[in-house]
Amino acid sequence: MKFLSPQLHGALDYLAAGALIVLPMLLGLSGIAFWLSVGGGIGLIAYSLLTDYRFGAIKLVSFDVHLLLDLAAGAAFIVAPFALGFDSLTSIYYFVMAAGVIAVVAFTSRAAKA
Repeated sequence: MKFLSPQLHGALDYLAAGALIVLPMLLGLSGIAFWLSVGGGIGLIAYSLLTDYRFGAIKLVSFDVHLLLDLAAGAAFIVAPFALGFDSLTSIYYFVMAAGVIAVVAFTSRAAKA
């Protein structure tokens, strides 16, 4: 059931990157929890700009590699609260962001680049 096109995935990438950068400020996250999210957002922008899809600027990274990077980020966001001892609110934030990333990857069609 893959109903997200690579084009929609690309738009969601930049939306998610913005959320990863802005939400930690709104939620009052600090320290490593703040910087991991902001860094993740900046990293997402960077590899999205390098991805071979409509929203990529340089197109050096295949869409399949992009999806693997998304999954790695989702996995890191699941592990981070345990490994770094985040409080409840911060842990929930990271789990929700991880679930969102993994869901987008799971529902993205790789069939055609748009």
